[in-house]
Amino acid sequence: MDGQTAAAPLGQGVGYGIVLGLGTLFALGMILVTVILKRYNSERQTSEMFNTAGRTVKSGLVGSAVVSSWTWAATLLQSSGVCYRYGVSGPFWYASGATVQILLFATLAIELKRRAPNAHTFLEVIKARYGTIAHLVFMVFGLVTNILVSLMLVVGGSATVTALTGMHTIAAIYLLPVGVVAYTMVGGLKATILTDWIHTFILLIIIIFFSLTAYATSDVLGSPSAVYDRLVEAATAHPIEGNAQGSYLTMRSTEGVIFFVINIVGNFGTVFLDNGYYNKAIAASPVHALPGYILGGLSWFAIPWLTATTMGLSAIALEPTPRFPTFPNRMSEEEISSGLVLPYASVALLGKGGAIGSLLIVFLAVTSATSSELIAVSSIFTYDLYRTYFKPDASGKRLIYISHVIVCVYALFISTFSVGLWYAGISMGYLYLLMGCIISSAVIPATLTLVWSGQNKWAAALSPPIGLAYALTAWLVTSSKTCGALDVACTGSNNPMLAGNVTALLSPVLLVSLFTLIFGLDKYDWKSMMQIRKADDHDIVDEGGVDPESNARRQAEANNQHETEQAKLLRASKISKWTTVAMTLAFLILWPFPLYGSSYVFSKQFFTGWVTVGIIWIFISLGAVGLFPVYEGRHTLIHTVKSIFLDLSGRKHPKTIHAERIMPDDERSTSPDSPLKKKSAMVDEKHL
Repeated sequence: MDGQTAAAPLGQGVGYGIVLGLGTLFALGMILVTVILKRYNSERQTSEMFNTAGRTVKSGLVGSAVVSSWTWAATLLQSSGVCYRYGVSGPFWYASGATVQILLFATLAIELKRRAPNAHTFLEVIKARYGTIAHLVFMVFGLVTNILVSLMLVVGGSATVTALTGMHTIAAIYLLPVGVVAYTMVGGLKATILTDWIHTFILLIIIIFFSLTAYATSDVLGSPSAVYDRLVEAATAHPIEGNAQGSYLTMRSTEGVIFFVINIVGNFGTVFLDNGYYNKAIAASPVHALPGYILGGLSWFAIPWLTATTMGLSAIALEPTPRFPTFPNRMSEEEISSGLVLPYASVALLGKGGAIGSLLIVFLAVTSATSSELIAVSSIFTYDLYRTYFKPDASGKRLIYISHVIVCVYALFISTFSVGLWYAGISMGYLYLLMGCIISSAVIPATLTLVWSGQNKWAAALSPPIGLAYALTAWLVTSSKTCGALDVACTGSNNPMLAGNVTALLSPVLLVSLFTLIFGLDKYDWKSMMQIRKADDHDIVDEGGVDPESNARRQAEANNQHETEQAKLLRASKISKWTTVAMTLAFLILWPFPLYGSSYVFSKQFFTGWVTVGIIWIFISLGAVGLFPVYEGRHTLIHTVKSIFLDLSGRKHPKTIHAERIMPDDERSTSPDSPLKKKSAMVDEKHL
């Protein structure tokens, strides 16, 4: 295990150039954006801004941030691997089994905004409701979730970089997070969200390019019909056991549906317990949280579905040709589990250009999701550990300092941990299947915290660790019984993982009921969540020279808006429940299971339609989370560009612009149609 790949299509220089060069470029870009926002939009990097982005992000950027955070290395690499293993069912099982969590989380996001408007993390809500014991239990589960996700990102990303460039794996592990740490420290959550949009836009363009190449322009494939014919030949040469007629072109896949269940269970944990998603909900403007999450969930679905349907099937179709990196052999189980189906297919499809494209999308997926994890972990340590238990009166400057330290320390910890996993032979695929066993026992108690007043503190605190013990027992006992060993291959197989994942998610149903009977129903009134306080950033605000009268005026306006926002959030809560449940039923049952139950093997016409729907969907996703955020933020963009031009031309200094922003109400026209009033309103719209 020397960390080198002999047949790497790109040189090590390309690997270092992308990992370090692009990382540095994004870091410098975010530093510039932060300076511009401070100079022309009066934005101060307070601890509140660092960890919540001012709680004013609109639905388009929320959607792109959700897409970016949920587009891991596994989203691209693992989904292509399950397509290679199970055929067309794999991409759909992956995409639908991980989309419903985002859609359902929209309801939880609304409840968080409604019940705890000043929260910085979901753990603060746990503390406010249940006290210290439950808070510490969920802090452990939350941090373990972040650690597992971060490990998958770095392990999967470094394996791809090594396979494509020959760059040493350990070098890739330590260098991938460098640029992310830089721009996260400078810009905080807002930099993360803005970078998420850039990453998502580029990633969608590359996925569209890959799909159009495979299904329209390739000299080897070039049409759905050509891909279909090669898949039929592949099923004859090496049929898939458990698939209808051994075909790659059917939703009826025994092992595929087992993966589907594992995927659903595991991803509930990585959404509902990952503070990164709560960060996005907290950052969202109250009226934009619900549309942002629904927009993000529906847009994200096309990414793994089309990416895997394109690259996984291209790998199967091109594997018998000399263009494929493993020719004349098939891919090994180790290569599949390491996530190499996509990079190998891209090389076979487009040569060096495909290798660069796949390296770029994996780099973008890894870095954007890693940035989300850095903010998630730093906010937990800053607010739930440091401010709660060590220094409740910490100043804004001190909280930012702690956040910066945690970002650096956590990145170093994850890289070092990843090196250990690499030496132990633990792949991204293994971690992906295992995560549900470890964390999912906390999903139901965490959800009930925001949606049910009857859960008592002992049910919340004891169900997750006991459920974890049950899950690990089920996982290891099933491993021992089914294949008689506890090695990586056996414990990573589908049946043991299925037993562990399902036990983890469902055991709290019994445990919460039991502890409710023992300790009684709680009658929580939701008031303590409203008492969660924001950080004290007066030291930073005062230093910035912001007009106190303006601050007082804005505070009064905020108080007046609170009741209006609460009414809107209550309405959004009702809408989200039936909307997300309906979408969940469509993705999990109404669409896939008629095809599964009928054992239908796709005809050429049906397969062409299947692919066409995927391509149309990815273009809609590009519009929804790529172009729509620009339209939503057009007033801020226009104001900023004009301010830069006026400043550079010497016609107006930023202080003049700021003075217009904070002009007292009694100096403005009271008429809503006044040009000055309109100008002030436009300038005051700070959020994107």
